[in-house]
Amino acid sequence: MSQYDYHFPRLSWRFIAVWRRNFLVWRKLAIPSILGNLADPAFYMLGLGYGLGSLLPEVGGVAYMTFLASGTLCYSTMNSATFESLYSAFSRMHVQKTWDAMLNAPLSLDDVMLGELAWATSKSVLSGIAILVIILALGLTHSWLLLWTLPLLVLIGFCFTGLALIMNALSPNYDFFMYYFTLAITPMVLLCGVFYPVEQLPGFLQTTAQWLPLTHAIELARPLVQGQWPQAVATHIAILLAYGAAGFYLALVLVRRRLLK
Repeated sequence: MSQYDYHFPRLSWRFIAVWRRNFLVWRKLAIPSILGNLADPAFYMLGLGYGLGSLLPEVGGVAYMTFLASGTLCYSTMNSATFESLYSAFSRMHVQKTWDAMLNAPLSLDDVMLGELAWATSKSVLSGIAILVIILALGLTHSWLLLWTLPLLVLIGFCFTGLALIMNALSPNYDFFMYYFTLAITPMVLLCGVFYPVEQLPGFLQTTAQWLPLTHAIELARPLVQGQWPQAVATHIAILLAYGAAGFYLALVLVRRRLLK
């Protein structure tokens, strides 16, 4: 362990080369990749939206399909950022040794990590946009406020990429990621208002949900999808930024200790 491990990231534009390399590889498999990231949340949205929507005419004063759409938008973006930052990034770091090759070029580990952060965030935004297309195709909203979900998708991708990179830095193998999905991702999906209002939960679970980043993402997205301006915008944005920045910094410290021994 050295003092360098804890230095703040030394950022440069060289990270763009890492982003571009990942993009060029992804472009060869773009269609199956997009379909894979889109299918799961789209099926949830359509299946539950029409299935439960026929039994629940309104939730929170809006049609259940519209209510579910905003949760699915955030869930899809979170899911894409998480998978890319775990399985794909781990393959590049540990299995394929791509990071080792990059570090033999005029790139620092900070450049590589920032490139991974930028790439996973970019890819997650594409997944979110795919859900937006479904929302528009179904005519669930006609408000221009929906445009504000585009920068929100970037923020959500940044937040969950930063958090997932921590697990990538700690993981000895692919199976280790199941801890993160079981103990973090699944509870967030069930507690943060994707499928039903947080207010329906017991008090202690409502309190727990307020500490989880997905709650704050949905608190911003749901009003925008419904054509309303969110409340406490600065607070929600600050929390998502804090989670993402803290996650990225901790991940960078852990990767430095793992790769630069």
